[in-house]
Amino acid sequence: MRTRPLRLQKGDTIGIIAPSSPPNIENLNRSLAFLEQLGLNVKMGKHVEKINGYLAGTDDERLEDLHDMLTDPNVKGIICAGGGFGAARYADRIDFQLMSEQPKILWGYSDITYLHTTIGQFANVVTFHGPMLASDVGKDTFHELSARMFGQLFEPIELHYTEDISPLTTISRGVAQGELVGGNLSLLVSALGSKYEIDTRGQLLFIEDVSEEPYKVDSMLNQLRLSGKLHDAVGFVVGDFAKAEPKNQKSTLTLTEVLKHYLGDLGKPVVSGFKIGHCEPHFAVPLGVEARLDGDSKTLTILPGVK
Repeated sequence: MRTRPLRLQKGDTIGIIAPSSPPNIENLNRSLAFLEQLGLNVKMGKHVEKINGYLAGTDDERLEDLHDMLTDPNVKGIICAGGGFGAARYADRIDFQLMSEQPKILWGYSDITYLHTTIGQFANVVTFHGPMLASDVGKDTFHELSARMFGQLFEPIELHYTEDISPLTTISRGVAQGELVGGNLSLLVSALGSKYEIDTRGQLLFIEDVSEEPYKVDSMLNQLRLSGKLHDAVGFVVGDFAKAEPKNQKSTLTLTEVLKHYLGDLGKPVVSGFKIGHCEPHFAVPLGVEARLDGDSKTLTILPGVK
């Protein structure tokens, strides 16, 4: 069982980092009012505004900001400004002992999947897959439900996802229980064959992605199949796959057909349609905590991520 970080209190300080690509600074600044409404103070990473091509500063600078937030005793949690690309470039240099000795909240998604997986497995700490500051909070499209999801950081809340939130589709019936792990499908696949690949043994695997056509999702799910990751999981939580429509192909399989091909005959519950991922609203979830997926009633129950 992974260690749950301490809950936030009003007056706590949150560290903001840009661990991947350069965030939209205007949106980031707009998001600070939301954190203020939550009663939080902010410590901005020294290199958040750096630009190094498609990266938010050099690998050393982005890693320095992460380590700085982990070592600062006044920082109680870390919220990512945005995703993009680049977290994997320094994954082998993260000091996981810093996180395991003083577990802190880490919140983000998309490219942050690499941090979720590595910190979860090497520091054994629960992390949070949720909307980011510049990418989501600072935009006019930020949804009320997305905002409410930050409440799980202030008190241990058991989360319940039902069709009251969004329509769900059962691809395979049944009930399974295990730790919820996963995130962005592209990132999960990119780590296969390395020491940082995801461990799905006895776990509920959550996947989501954006702008990936069905044939690309097909390829990635096949990689997970060949690597044994689908076999090892006990069930599948399929999040949002935004902009998955084929662009130029006249003849194609649908995303649902692809999901059914790889997940439908495993004899494990599979439910799709969860608004978790590159979407609004974005239902934030803790990763590494016990969860229960019921393909018959189309419900997902997740234990609290903080203590």
